[in-house]
Parts: sequence; C-alpha cells; structure tokens
Amino acid sequence: MHSFTRSVFGVSFALFTFVLSLRGADRPYHLLKEISIGGEGGWDYLSVDSSARKLYVSHGTKIVAIDIDKEKVIGEIADTPGVHGLAVAPDLGLGFSSNGRENKVSIVDLKSLKTLEKVETGANPDAILFEPSQHEVYAFNGRASSATVLDGHSHKVISTIPLAGKPEFAVADPNAGRVYCNIEDKNNVAVIDVKKHQVADRWQIAPGEGASGMAIDLEHHRLFLGCSNKLMIFMNSSDGTVLDSVPIGQGVDACSFDPGTQFAFASCGDGTVTIAHEDSPEKLRVVQRLTTERGAKTMTLDPKTHKIYLGSAKFEAPSGQSEGGRQRPKMVSGTFKVLVYGMEP
Repeated sequence: MHSFTRSVFGVSFALFTFVLSLRGADRPYHLLKEISIGGEGGWDYLSVDSSARKLYVSHGTKIVAIDIDKEKVIGEIADTPGVHGLAVAPDLGLGFSSNGRENKVSIVDLKSLKTLEKVETGANPDAILFEPSQHEVYAFNGRASSATVLDGHSHKVISTIPLAGKPEFAVADPNAGRVYCNIEDKNNVAVIDVKKHQVADRWQIAPGEGASGMAIDLEHHRLFLGCSNKLMIFMNSSDGTVLDSVPIGQGVDACSFDPGTQFAFASCGDGTVTIAHEDSPEKLRVVQRLTTERGAKTMTLDPKTHKIYLGSAKFEAPSGQSEGGRQRPKMVSGTFKVLVYGMEP
C-alpha cells in the first residue's frame, strides 16, 4: 500500500477506515464455516496466497492446499517432516516449507505441488518468510538461534545470521529493507538488514514478554506483537518505540493485520481471538473478543475477503495427571479442520 501524498486522500482514508471499524463493531466476526481435513498429526502455521486464492495448512508431515473460494481441499505437498509453515513467493511460482524434523527447506512448485529440491538449514527451521525486494527466503532456526537465508532463484544458501536467542515469527518490510523477528527468550525484536544480512538493531518489547505472533502495518510502519503475558504490543517499526498495548488471551501464537479494515488479530490457545482496531498510528482499541475453540492458536488472514482461518481439532479429556502435574490433551484422530471466521458481507 503506497503512502498518500495529498491531505485530502489522508482524510478520505481516515474516514474509510472509521466507517469500516463501525461496521466491524456492528457486525462482529463470527463462525462462517468449518473445512474438514482429517488425517493424523498436529499442525502449525497457516498461510494465504490471496492472489491465487489458496490456503496452505501445515499438518504433520505434509501441507494441505485449500481453495479458499470453494472452501475445499484441492491437494497436498508431501514429505515435509515436522513442517511448521510455508512461505509463498507468487512471482516465482514457488513455495518454501520449513521442515523442522529434518532441518531442511523444501522448494515446491505451487502449480503441481511437487517438491523440486530440499536445502539444508540450521536446527529446527520454524517460521519462514519470503522477502520480495531481494527475492530471498528466511528460515528461522529455533534450536540453532539463527536464520538461514536462501536465494529464491538459485535456491542456494547465501547467509546464516546469528540471532542470539530463540527466533519465533517474523515479518518483512521491503521498502525499509528490514526483516523483523521476535526473539522469544530475550524479550526483544531482532531487526535484520536484508542487504547486509546482519542484525542492525535489537528492540526491547516491555511491557511485553515472550513474543511469538507478529504482524505488520506497512503503511504506517507499525508492528503488532502477541506476547505470552497476555498483551499485544503496538510498536513503531522505524525505531522500536512501544506506542500502546491491549490485553489478549492466554497462549497466543499468531497475529495478523488487515490493511483494509485496520484490524489487528491475536489468536490464542485458550480459544479466543482478540480483535483490535488501529484508531491512529499511536492507538489500539479492542473491538471484539471472539470465542473460537480451545487449541485454535494458529491463524492467517485473507486481505481480499477479510476472513481469518484457524487450525483446530477435537481433543480427548485428560484421564489423569502426568508426572509433571499436567497432562497434554490427546487429539482425536481424524478431527483436524480449519475454522473460517468473517463479518457479514
């Protein structure tokens, strides 16, 4: 989204987003559909290719492809052990998956959904993104505390960037020449210079702690950080200033931002999505606490329809306590699905 150069356009945009925020308050997000997927294994990130109208959902050792207009499964990308997510590069016609269990990235033809090759990364590649200005792929290695950078054309590793902590989710700002990554165990954001492949700065996120989810407002240069202490931090992506924060649920994993409505979303494992409106470049305001399903903590957004998508499943009731005092609930076989939420048209 390009900056407006005339004040009249700025006023029009402000009025437009204000009207949309009123619509969202009058007609809040609600469940529209459940897309059944089934199968075995857990899940992690979801990603939307809005132009191609595809949703990609990591699931066990594969990635499920969904037509988001027809809302049905259309295929899968196989052989992605411990997959965390898929970064889509529309102009290359490629997808890049982070295969945590084999410490590799799969390079996938998005038309055929066939794997072209695999590339070695650091230990446990987790979050992954495509940086369009350099046509490069960043795989963030959780156990190696680093980022592996691949050339999107040659598919060769061109850099490994030390991050001095455990990386979680990341976003890119092509115009600024920066990639921003949550360093979860250090309570900071690593700011990466995409030309030098170096960490240019580190920004503290207090009062936030343990940030996982991240989203970006490219127009206003703002970051949204979903933090483990039940806050969504609103940060200036130009200098790291924390501008505001709003309360969210427990167990946050993902954040999204919709430039069309100026809504920021934080999805949490307690079965909630907090929806906040960016009233101004300095102010966030909670407009809805959406009830989803317990465990539905990963999410993505389609900016064309303003719908959000969350992975979910049924879980068995705990039969007792484990040695550590808590027992992780077991997923019921074949119940994996995608929840679709949106506003009334």
